Amino acid sequence: MKMIIECCVPASATRVYPCNNNMFATCSAITRRPLSLSLVSTSFSAFIFSLPPPSSSSFLSPSSKFPVSEFFVIPNSGGVKALDLLDGSGEVPADGDQVAIHYYGRLAAKQGWRFDSTYDHKDDNGDPNPFVFVLGSGKVIAGIDVAVRSMKVGGIRRVIIPPSLGYQNTSQEPIPPNAEAVHYNF
Repeated sequence: MKMIIECCVPASATRVYPCNNNMFATCSAITRRPLSLSLVSTSFSAFIFSLPPPSSSSFLSPSSKFPVSEFFVIPNSGGVKALDLLDGSGEVPADGDQVAIHYYGRLAAKQGWRFDSTYDHKDDNGDPNPFVFVLGSGKVIAGIDVAVRSMKVGGIRRVIIPPSLGYQNTSQEPIPPNAEAVHYNF
């Protein structure tokens, strides 16, 4: 099975909302059941991230606008492929820098079923909480670390992460073992 995770890196993070050490662990106020039952997305995300049924194995992305052939392999990444949709104007982070990302997690094999999103984790004002981690700390899957470390702040990137840098042979429900991931970053 292939997995799509769409990620967003905001231009800046004004607050830090720590979650458990696992990237896909839930924050204290969110439980797994409500998260997994949240099938309704906003009209914006439904419009932007709607997925047609896959018609060809040459496309991994949720939209036919992004064929895999347009992706490039990030140098020294272990096979992570990327498609920069918008180059950021900020600095590239380094090991030890704290970064904040927003992401959508989708399973490609289930026609884009979203299994997690930072947009589901809202603060008291209704704003989405970014996922915050220290680059190079090992607190996220290696593919996310590799993809973020070569981005500039404010950039938009979609990446394909091989299983060896993702979830490998583990089953972290609802993510199947050996899931190939795609990340979309702002």
